Formats: sequence, C-alpha cells, structure tokens
Amino acid sequence: MTPEVRANPYPLYAELRRRAVCQVEPGGMWAVSRYDDVVTVLKDSRRFSSEGLGQSFRPPWLERNPTADSLVMKDPPDHTRLRAMVSRAFNGATLNRLEPSIRAIAEELAEAAVRRQEVDFVAEFALPLPARVLNLFFGLEPAMALRLKHWADDLVSIPASQPSPQRQEEIRHSLQEMERCFHSLIEQRRAHPGDDVVSELLRGESLTQEELLSFLFGLVPAGVETTVYLLANTMVVLSEHPRELERVRENPALIPRLVEEVLRYEPPGQSSLRLTTEDVVLSGVTIPRGSLVVALVGAAMRDESRFPQADRFLLERESQSTLAFGHGPHYCLGAMLARMEARLGLEALFSRIRGFSLQREDLDWSQSIIARGPRALPLRLEPVR
Repeated sequence: MTPEVRANPYPLYAELRRRAVCQVEPGGMWAVSRYDDVVTVLKDSRRFSSEGLGQSFRPPWLERNPTADSLVMKDPPDHTRLRAMVSRAFNGATLNRLEPSIRAIAEELAEAAVRRQEVDFVAEFALPLPARVLNLFFGLEPAMALRLKHWADDLVSIPASQPSPQRQEEIRHSLQEMERCFHSLIEQRRAHPGDDVVSELLRGESLTQEELLSFLFGLVPAGVETTVYLLANTMVVLSEHPRELERVRENPALIPRLVEEVLRYEPPGQSSLRLTTEDVVLSGVTIPRGSLVVALVGAAMRDESRFPQADRFLLERESQSTLAFGHGPHYCLGAMLARMEARLGLEALFSRIRGFSLQREDLDWSQSIIARGPRALPLRLEPVR
C-alpha cells in the first residue's frame, strides 16, 4: 500500500510469484500470485469463501455496511439464488437497449474534452461516462453522477485501510447517504415503476428489502471503479506505447483487442479476498483454516507460465483467458457492460484526436488493494484537424 508500490506493483508481484504463496501485511494475509493458484482460489467457493471479502468490508470501526452482504460477498447456495434473480438486469437485451444512450454520452464527453484540449481525463471523461451509465441503470438524476463516484471511492478504500478518526467519520457519512438514497429510490420505484434496474428487480422474483439494498450498494463500486480505471489505464498504457494508438486510430476494429490487452497488462481489478474454510495446500504451502487470502489478479496476469512475454504490452497477443472480471461463480455480471462502455468511449475519443501527451509523470494512484488506476490523469489532447 506504499505510494512506490501503488505506482508500480509489478516488481513486487514478480517477487511474490517466485515465492508462490506467502504471508504479507496488512494483517498477515496470505498472498496468492501465480495464475493457476489464483484460478483455484477464485473458482473453489467451498474452500475459499467469499465471506473473506465481506469480512474485509466490516472493520471494527464500521457498525453497518450493506456492501458486506452484497452478491459478491456470498457463497452458494445464497449466491446462486441471488445471482439468478439479478442477472436479467445485465442481459444482452438490456445492453442493446442502452447502447445508443451510452454512445451518445461518450460522444458528448469526447467532444467536450477535445474542445478543451487540456483535461483531467479521469474527472472529465473516464469518470462521467460510467457514472452517467450507472445513473441510467438506477434511473437517478444526472447530477448524482459525482456522488456515485465519491461513494465508490469510499467503499473500495475500506479493505486493508487504517483510516484516521476523521476519515472513518467521512466513510460512515457516505454509507448513511447511500442508504437514504437507495431506500428512497426503492420506495419511488415500488410506487411508480420505470425503465431501470430497480424497477426490473422489483417486478421479478421476490428480493427482500435488505437483499435489494445490498445489491445496489455493491453495484456502485462495481459499476463505476472498473470502467473509470479501465479507460484511464488505457490512456496511461498508450502514453507509453504511442505506436499502438496510431494503429487503433487507423483501424478502430482493433479497439476490443486493445481493451483486452489492457485488462491483462494493467487491470483495474487487482485482487480479490477470500476466507479459507479448511486447511488448504497451494503450491506446496499450507494455508491454515480461517485465513484471509488475497488472490492477486494483477500478479497472475503477468505470470510468464501463462502469458509469454507477460511484461510486454502486445496488441497482437492471442486472446487468452484473463481474470480481469473474476473467474468461476463470481465472474462479473457487468463484464459485457464494462467492455461496451470502454469500446464506445474509446471509439468516440480516438475518432477526434490524432494523439495526446501526458502532462505529468508522477501520477497519484488509487489507495485500494482491490482497484488500481490513477486518481487524476492530466492530458493534452491533439484534435484531428
């Protein structure tokens, strides 16, 4: 969690892969870093319980956090039941219906950013795009977009953090705000259903009020953080590989391949937490029952045994199974949506610029063990003449 490691965690990840499985700070968590071991942790919900992730969202200083009971924190059979109920909100028909609206948002944001030329790419493009899309999902007012990002930041900062008393109070205040907002939203949609995810869930099989509330809490960081950092990380990577920007500008059909390689090379989701339900042996190391395990997805995607030349960014890399959206029962419901948002956002931007430059090298990276990306990204965009 030091600034130096947040700026470039990959040398540390390489060292951890050499050791396979070992205990790390904070709190003596067991770090799992090789691709095959990370896959084992993510797919085996019997031995590696998602309650570990839920537990990390329940620090002693936080009395209540519905996020800790959301879908991604559940094990089968509860997880299976809840996932079946909410998955229809992310099906192909929903995405097809939303695509024109998402494209229009992307075009509007790209046009405004290129007109200004000097922008904070996170604040002026990468954040407003998924936040406004999440607003569409919820049926909230557009002005709520910045609040959603603020809430998402506070939520993902909870695991592995030791906040000051003032910061603890700020996070508690955010959670109280969220709860008031979502309780009100649920009641409004009960009375007046609309064309949004809350109305859809209320029309379907019976979710309890608490289950619905927890799902909406979990959707905030999942729906905002991943796409914000996917877009921002793409621009950071392209600043280091300008020839690749030329290639995708000349051939926009390469954008999906660009997105997939960024997801491998600089994934926005860096880790997931689990709790062992019994003694488990991984790579010859015994992890005791009741241990908190951190599955280092960012390390697994640089594993040379799985990805030849893993430390090189290769646009022509053959498509291989990445873990950017998880694996097994907890594979991300919103993976298709995040890929769509990134594709439409980059298409809108790249059609308007011939290049860009990073205005500072010392970026401020997110302080989360789970998500990784720059908190601000000052760019100078060069418009197409």
